[in-house]
Amino acid sequence: MTSSLRNLKVYTTYPHSCSYLAEQEATTLFVDPRTSMDSELYSQLSGMGFRRSGSHLYRPNCSSCKACIPARVEVHKFQPRRSQKRAWKQNTDILVEEVDRIDDDHYYQLYHRYIEARHPDGDMYPPTREQYQSFLSAEWGVTHFYRLLLDGQLIGVAVADQLTDGLSAIYTFFEPEMQSRSLGTFSVLWQIEAARTLGLDFLYLGYWIKECQKMAYKVQFRPLELYINGQWVELL
Repeated sequence: MTSSLRNLKVYTTYPHSCSYLAEQEATTLFVDPRTSMDSELYSQLSGMGFRRSGSHLYRPNCSSCKACIPARVEVHKFQPRRSQKRAWKQNTDILVEEVDRIDDDHYYQLYHRYIEARHPDGDMYPPTREQYQSFLSAEWGVTHFYRLLLDGQLIGVAVADQLTDGLSAIYTFFEPEMQSRSLGTFSVLWQIEAARTLGLDFLYLGYWIKECQKMAYKVQFRPLELYINGQWVELL
């Protein structure tokens, strides 16, 4: 039987070093992992600013910092900027296919190269097979795996969850040597179109942090909604 928001149990972590802002301490709120979860409850929690990592749902809960702001794109209002149009046009030769799983070595080695090259200072470094499989697992029957192919060769993977009102972009990784193709931007644009095709309203992008350069790209997708003081506010 699925749990409800009314009897949901949550826990907080001890303060730990923040992954995004130097010299800051972070505290994280976690949903009890024993909670009976389904797409409806997961969607409700996503609408309240929670995010999935593996089988865990979490939300920043720092007492002295509110820098992590949940963000989502309004897909039916979205209008690409000139640079985004260029990124889309540049990658029209890429084929995107949905696959059932990404747990074989072919996909993991691409992830390994990506983390080594792009995020050597992040939580996922050094990459391991165990961490990869737990982080990008399929949960509650809502997870989709999309592979990006160029001339039949794997060059990227996007993982997204289908909520009741949108897609949640869990993670994208790609060949680091193809940085000039703007594959990260292309992946977001493709998922916006996928959400539109599915008749959904939003693409959830996780947390935007104004002071973090790695998160800066998210405000380029307008109109963007930010979850502030318990409500979604449109950023035009």
